[in-house]
Amino acid sequence: METAPLDSQDELTALRALVAEQAAKLESQEAEVIKRDSIIALLRAQLELLRHRQHGASSEKIDRKIEQFELMLEEIEASRAEAELRAGKTPLPDLDDAPDKPKRKPLPDGLATEELIYAAPCNCPTCGGTSFLKAPDRVVQVLEHVPASVKIVRHVEKRMICRECDTTVAGEMPTLPIERGKPGPGLLAHIMVSKFDDHIPLYRLSEMYDRLRIDISRSVMADWVGRVSALLTPIILLIRAHIAALDRIHTDDTPVDVLDPGRGKTKTGRVWVYVFDGSGYQSAIPAAIAYYYSPDRKGGASG
Repeated sequence: METAPLDSQDELTALRALVAEQAAKLESQEAEVIKRDSIIALLRAQLELLRHRQHGASSEKIDRKIEQFELMLEEIEASRAEAELRAGKTPLPDLDDAPDKPKRKPLPDGLATEELIYAAPCNCPTCGGTSFLKAPDRVVQVLEHVPASVKIVRHVEKRMICRECDTTVAGEMPTLPIERGKPGPGLLAHIMVSKFDDHIPLYRLSEMYDRLRIDISRSVMADWVGRVSALLTPIILLIRAHIAALDRIHTDDTPVDVLDPGRGKTKTGRVWVYVFDGSGYQSAIPAAIAYYYSPDRKGGASG
């Protein structure tokens, strides 16, 4: 079948407009499909969570499920925002109007504020005039992230020699956590919190420092973690003694996979947690948590 040639430029323009209109409709429909898929995925995630709660799953399993659902929701919301931007539309309505859905909060007070000034032109772009009246400023506040920074701290201990008896006197330099080592207490604290609270593996921390042009290998950080753990032992023992002296505590154990040297595989150990929190009945006794490890469920917990 032969297609008749276009008779005029007007017909060509009309055809292009029709193609653009159909493309816009297609993008809009694709955005709506993504929105519906997002709602379906969200409802399925919520239903799965409710089913786990209904059947009395352990708190650890529920926590892991919640983490998975949170990651799923992040992907859903990111995909939805991308679809909105590609379609050139205003943001789609919220997936639900649940009262516990996070709302946009005002920026916190007390943060350091940097002000960027964008001066108005000195000449009117319409008539070229140079006489102006002041109008209200348009102010937009955004929350910005300042990347982590590192610095070198030089500890200089000033020394003098007594002319009368040749005694050397000096200022008091603080004791470093690792003698003859490079890490300061702030760096060590950041590594420990990142590893044990934020669950960031040391090799990833090494990559993060590499972006700051700081070469700290995983093995070096592992050595630091071991040394800091030894330094914290007195505090750990005091916390354990505090909990052991209490009349009422809560305890539970969690299975963990640990390396089994010589067998080429892992085995299941146990991490035991002992908790005291009297805030529910206004106890004056400080709250505390202590952890122990045992190779099995029979006991024999160690540090």
